[in-house]
Amino acid sequence: MSKDTPIPEIDQLVQRAHEAFLTFKGIDIKRRAAFMHQVADEIEALGPELIRAAQSETNLPEARLAGEKARTVFQWRSYADALSSGNMLDVRIDTADAGRTPPKPDVRKTYVGLGVVAVFGASNFPFAFSTAGGDTASAIAAGCPVIIKTHPGHPETSALMATAIKTAVRKAGLPDGLFAEVRSDGFEGGQHLVSHPLVKAVGFTGSFAGGKALYDLASKRPEPIPVFAEMGSVNPVFLLPNKLEHAAEETAKQYAASLMLGVGQFCTNPGILAAPNHPGLDRFLNTLRSQIIEAAPAPMLHAGIASAYAKKKTELLSQQGVEVLASVAETNTEGHGHAAVATVKASQFLANEQLAHEVFGPFGLLVIYDTADEATAIAEALDGQLTVSVLAEQDDIKNNERLIQALTDKCGRLLLNGFPTGVEVCYAMQHGGPYPATTDNRFTSVGPDAIRRFARPISYQNWPDEFLPNELKDANPLGIWRTVNGALTKEPAPRG
Repeated sequence: MSKDTPIPEIDQLVQRAHEAFLTFKGIDIKRRAAFMHQVADEIEALGPELIRAAQSETNLPEARLAGEKARTVFQWRSYADALSSGNMLDVRIDTADAGRTPPKPDVRKTYVGLGVVAVFGASNFPFAFSTAGGDTASAIAAGCPVIIKTHPGHPETSALMATAIKTAVRKAGLPDGLFAEVRSDGFEGGQHLVSHPLVKAVGFTGSFAGGKALYDLASKRPEPIPVFAEMGSVNPVFLLPNKLEHAAEETAKQYAASLMLGVGQFCTNPGILAAPNHPGLDRFLNTLRSQIIEAAPAPMLHAGIASAYAKKKTELLSQQGVEVLASVAETNTEGHGHAAVATVKASQFLANEQLAHEVFGPFGLLVIYDTADEATAIAEALDGQLTVSVLAEQDDIKNNERLIQALTDKCGRLLLNGFPTGVEVCYAMQHGGPYPATTDNRFTSVGPDAIRRFARPISYQNWPDEFLPNELKDANPLGIWRTVNGALTKEPAPRG
């Protein structure tokens, strides 16, 4: 397998994808959804070779990969169903009124795909956020061809997933330019994709440095394009006094489990926990210490991630006022992640912005605050996050209104008495948050609403019925929900 796709070949792939777009955008949502179910079928049919390839390339256990494969299949099916129902199109019809002065025109709005989408595969989710992941499924659902820049950390896994999608394209009788993959171990291939004038949007999951570089590159094009980048998060947890006093041990165990889940390699692992200097803190710390010390080191995705984790952990632990609470013994286990938790006082945390940076791996920083005002100051000092969790009893919530309001400004998902690892694929999910967690916090990368990232609205004014897209025709031949003259209905739209 060639390592890098030559630049001239990338240009050919983009041109073919653009030609496929000209055909694909004319295919109605029912056929598009049927194709997506075919992709799900092909992924589901991949046998043990897919799991074996992913295990060998990522060190992820079989059970985790089996679950992620099922999630990937579910994403394709649920997004297809959302598309087929018409929800993604959000059709609006306002019929004409010739008797009004001035006469009211007939106006009908739907959504269409942006064009060719470049998707960058993630390292930590070889199925669900990579070649056949949610970005690819979202773009296809929106009516866009996809060129995936495969992640160099799992090339064989990517190739198997790419073959499944291409097989579905062929079986559906769709243009073969609808999906293609680009291989590039360096930056050149990805940069060329983002700069290509026929590429109209980018999906990315990865580091802040990578996502910001793509965002900057796309914004400097003669025609700037949107980059929907998820770039990481420390997913802070705020533990409030009554909850601490009454559930210290249980909460510590739950935090440790969420922190170390997947060797800390989820974008939603809770890296920071703010806890009050109140009764119950010692019990919390003692329980958390025992949970960390008893944990075994585990292999990380690859040696590069393990090395970066060790370096960033060491840098953070060297900061003034930071004290190690517990750490897994640094045994001779190269490529493994050794969990650790440290503590720091709120005043020192607030004086050093480096302490709020993500350490990608099983590392947690406990910030100890003395007053409600200090807790609020911590919240206000944080950057944008994917999630924020509040561990509280009802009196805690009533007594900390200012803190809760501050936290709502910092995240896309606000949890109560739960931890952020585990992202439900559903309509109401918001997986995206204020910068720098993502580049555009109006959108989600999980759930059917993720489709909207790669679509744009278009209104048709005074067009005869026969020339309208099926979703806008009077008779509603697709049988979808539409807002007609302000009312949600499946009934035909009257001609004014």
